[in-house]
Amino acid sequence: MIPYGRQEITQEDVDAVVEVLRSDFLTQGPAVPRFEQIVAEACDARHALAVNSATSALHIACLALDLGAGDWLWTTPVSFVASSNCGLYCGASVDFVDIDPRTYNLCPEALARKLEQAAREGKLPKVVVAVHLSGQPCDMKAIHALGQRYGFRIVEDASHAIGSRYLDEPVGNCRYSDITVFSFHPVKIVTTAEGGMALTNDVVLAERMALLRSHGITREPSRMTHAPDGPWYYQQIALGFNYRMTELQAALGISQMSRLTAYVGRRHEIARRYDSLLADMPVVTPWQHADTYSGLHLYVIRLRRDLIDVSHREVFESLRKQGIGVNLHYIPIYRQPHYAAMGFRPEDFPEAERYYAEAISLPMYPGLDDAMQDRVIAALRKALQE
Repeated sequence: MIPYGRQEITQEDVDAVVEVLRSDFLTQGPAVPRFEQIVAEACDARHALAVNSATSALHIACLALDLGAGDWLWTTPVSFVASSNCGLYCGASVDFVDIDPRTYNLCPEALARKLEQAAREGKLPKVVVAVHLSGQPCDMKAIHALGQRYGFRIVEDASHAIGSRYLDEPVGNCRYSDITVFSFHPVKIVTTAEGGMALTNDVVLAERMALLRSHGITREPSRMTHAPDGPWYYQQIALGFNYRMTELQAALGISQMSRLTAYVGRRHEIARRYDSLLADMPVVTPWQHADTYSGLHLYVIRLRRDLIDVSHREVFESLRKQGIGVNLHYIPIYRQPHYAAMGFRPEDFPEAERYYAEAISLPMYPGLDDAMQDRVIAALRKALQE
């Protein structure tokens, strides 16, 4: 089976992890701060907070922005459930904005229309989570302008997008957002096995997130309610969580980051070859906005169902039977039973519905060689003709 995504672990990665295993620190040592520094410098951000998953990063990002009961979080429906669950974790309500038909990201025009109506109804969002699907950045300048007008805070869910660029600047610099979140899951562009990171240029937000990721505990006398009882003393000054990243994960991340540019470059080589091989087939290949450079975590095609006699499901199942581990990113969140029970209606999101009826993620990872890619194309051609 050719998977849709796969990590690459080199001997250098193994050596980096083994070095930590033989050190004095398996957690809360020097590797995590070093990893944070490397990512912050790569993204031109002032602060980076490593955590055990991107889901955790989204959670503490929303808490740091004071999202809570009575507030609204808006995001795209075409994402993993973590992009909206983070709002529910905080006790807020969640709503969705339909997608752009070309980028598949949250549509700024749809956002503007929804904001205008929400302003009349007194239901403006406190936080908007902009998801960079497949690694292609959202139109952050337009979203930021709307944030300035309507007063909402912005989180970039860049789980797919480390190594991406927007207006020739690195995603993660938070120029148009308050906080950016990365994922280091094994199928992502670089991995720490599991792990995530939140980046910000705001020192207050950074301090809040640092506190929240480690039980809400501080050892800094300046933040305590009274002078320490002794050198052993600490205080829990907030209700936090055990969201810390281990030294082992950070060591792997440090090693992987040395290959970030090469990994993204290789993904672009694979995408260009896919574009060429698919040119005569009844599919829509990924469109790339001129203002962006995608990390290409995913390569999503859409079936031209008006030109084929087989269903979306039949194509998908045929590919799987032929040993091609395709996937679908994603089932619109409002279709999940937990969200459907809240009253969301699929007909309110026509572009997301069209996307869901046509999208298939083809294998995309640096180790995908030409022979494997040819096998994917041959299998797709057969699936479309059955």
